[in-house]
Amino acid sequence: MKPLSIFILLAMFSCKGASEKDVDYIHAYRLTGKIAGLEEGQVYICHREKENKFDTANIHDGVFEFTGRADTPEFCNLGFLNQGNMDFRFGFFLQNGKLELTARVDSLQDDAVLITGAPAQDDFRMLSKALVPIHAAERSLDSLFKIASDADNKKLQDSLVSLAKILGQQEKDLIKKFVWQHPSSYVSAFQLSTAFATNPDGKELDSLYNRLDPAIRTSYYGQQVKDVRDRALITDVGQPAPDFTQNNPDGKPVSLSAFKGKYVLIDFWASWCGPCRRENPAVVAAWQRFHPRGFNILGVSLDDKKDKWLEAIKKDQLPWMQVSDLNGWQNSAARLYGIRGIPMNFLLDKNGKIIAKNLRGEALEQHLATLFP
Repeated sequence: MKPLSIFILLAMFSCKGASEKDVDYIHAYRLTGKIAGLEEGQVYICHREKENKFDTANIHDGVFEFTGRADTPEFCNLGFLNQGNMDFRFGFFLQNGKLELTARVDSLQDDAVLITGAPAQDDFRMLSKALVPIHAAERSLDSLFKIASDADNKKLQDSLVSLAKILGQQEKDLIKKFVWQHPSSYVSAFQLSTAFATNPDGKELDSLYNRLDPAIRTSYYGQQVKDVRDRALITDVGQPAPDFTQNNPDGKPVSLSAFKGKYVLIDFWASWCGPCRRENPAVVAAWQRFHPRGFNILGVSLDDKKDKWLEAIKKDQLPWMQVSDLNGWQNSAARLYGIRGIPMNFLLDKNGKIIAKNLRGEALEQHLATLFP
């Protein structure tokens, strides 16, 4: 009787598992969506953590459905077919469970789309809502900066850059508070990997990374934070600058170590980088004032086209040493220094130790004035 009883129990369990009503949504997800005003078409999910893998679903009578499995909550983009092209409209967290999406086709911004059933998305929406005023102010500054740039109003540009730094710090402060209060949220790792990806303070990021729960630290975005943290720690103020060698425009190798015994600014830039080109006049002014007193610059370009690189050097009248491996964002020196945004610079003392970094605008000349009174 025992074997028969076990067989019956297994059969009952198997039948239950096959029922659509009783699908185990702990290990799978079903995302159903309804977008008012969009009755037919196709919708896409881009899985950013899976090398931008795409899933596609058809829209019938305004409704679509995705099913699958997410081992951990993942940040995805959802978009639509627009005139034959994929048009990605908003990002959201996808995780196992029964998820429902509601939206209007004429209002598909992140904060106007409601997704229920995903705790990670609830966290993401809560933090996003707190960041809305800051992001709105940043968009206004971008518009004003374009006007100031077109008018060649340097004073206004500098003021707007200062305001942008304040807003950027406010955004980071909100994210730091969220991380401290939600160490077990995947959103904490995601936000750290984005907001702190560009030239962070290594010690600060290390503290935030260690605040995360172990499971979050080993997640996809947790590992991204770790990578940024590790690179930031070796290029923090007080650390010896990692040595590297790249070719100058004549194809001759130049090493950072050749500048030992001199104050040198490692300046990461590129011909295609608008903010870099706008910053170049300030760097030229610092060179002209302090080079006769012993100040040097080593420019490292993230270009991938030599002609564009050389053209920018000539047009911006950059007289200092320039190097590049012409690998764009994959530039080996940029990767060594953890560069994820340019312009970026590192000021080294005569012993090759980093004494300051990310000196922009007047801050560069002000710092150099303390070294060359």
